[in-house]
Amino acid sequence: MSWIPGSIGIFVAILIVMLILPSAIRIFREYERGVFFTLGRFSGVKGPGIVFLVPLIQQAVRVDLRTVVLEVPTQDVISRDNVSVKVSAVVYFRVVNAEQAIIQVVDFLNATSQLAQTMLRSVLGKHLLDEMLSERERLNLDIQQALDAQTGSWGIKVANVEIKQVDLTESMIRAIARQAEAERERRAKVIHAEGELQAAEKLFQAAKILAQEPQAILLRYLETLTVIGADKNTTVVFPLPMDLVTPLLQRAKPG
Repeated sequence: MSWIPGSIGIFVAILIVMLILPSAIRIFREYERGVFFTLGRFSGVKGPGIVFLVPLIQQAVRVDLRTVVLEVPTQDVISRDNVSVKVSAVVYFRVVNAEQAIIQVVDFLNATSQLAQTMLRSVLGKHLLDEMLSERERLNLDIQQALDAQTGSWGIKVANVEIKQVDLTESMIRAIARQAEAERERRAKVIHAEGELQAAEKLFQAAKILAQEPQAILLRYLETLTVIGADKNTTVVFPLPMDLVTPLLQRAKPG
């Protein structure tokens, strides 16, 4: 029966191995990395694939390298021209350095979210309301660059920022509508004035040409009479200017 203690020892050893083995194996997907610490000190970044670690000696923190879509809650922003608006946005970022994302900041996801809210208010507060409404692409780039400059030390790359919506108060919407209507009226008046100016210039040129040829004035006079006479229900007494007829009479006299 001497084999019994040996069998028990082997069984116990197998049992210990079965209990320890799962905690000694880590499987990282293609988009994941493991930040390893040995006795509390950083010892490297490993993955993807199967990675072994020493139980109770080493620990691993799993980091996802895929792009994260972060919705920035609606923020109250005061523009440079003192208009209060509510702005919401979306931030796209990803971890490019797993070591820095774990060691340099606590909870990089929450830290990036809080920083995005602060940057949204700070950057948009430097611009006018008209710029927020009409130049979103430039503002998106400004916010993205400001965020990326701060998150670079955390191993995070901000790929894009999109302003989703800019909400205005009812009074501001009415004010903008009145401003747009006034602008349309101004443009209409300018176009009308330009048309009047061009017409006056053309009439001036035509008058100069007609003044050089009295016969042309007479033909224009007769053409006007023809147009008026087309209406059979109207009787028009139209005086004939003598300064138009005199040249014709002089030419008709025998030489």
